[in-house]
Amino acid sequence: MEGRRPIGATRGAYALASPGGARPLERATGPPVARRGAIVSRCRSALGKIGEDLACRELERRGYAILARRYRRHGGELDIVARDGATVAFIEVKARLAQTFGAAAEAVGGVKRRRMARVALDYLTRHRLAGSPCRFDVVAVEFKQGRPVVEVFQNAFDVPLWP
Repeated sequence: MEGRRPIGATRGAYALASPGGARPLERATGPPVARRGAIVSRCRSALGKIGEDLACRELERRGYAILARRYRRHGGELDIVARDGATVAFIEVKARLAQTFGAAAEAVGGVKRRRMARVALDYLTRHRLAGSPCRFDVVAVEFKQGRPVVEVFQNAFDVPLWP
């Protein structure tokens, strides 16, 4: 059984086998160490939530009525669905702490646009809004010197909804 743990052994209970065979290890004490990726993922999720909250506040200030947040369906998600007058706006929120990877507004590429269009079509059909005018907006939230700067780009891109 060299180089392997016994079946049913708890993770970390045995070291890789040395030439003399498997030897038990002392259990580590204290809190488990989080992987770097998990920490980054949690920070990114928190930043996204803060960005969506700020975007909703700005949109409501501009007269939008928020219909849904984080509308998820197979194949994608819409951050915010809102009504601006008679128009249904499907809104992607991009929050950035720094412009290391480019501006927030530039981060919505072709694949994301097509996914948004598919989920938007699903939203329109499920809520019987197929005849309503609609558009895709992007809200960019950038933190400059610790203060949020919220920018709304109406009709940021066009994607055909109906085949």
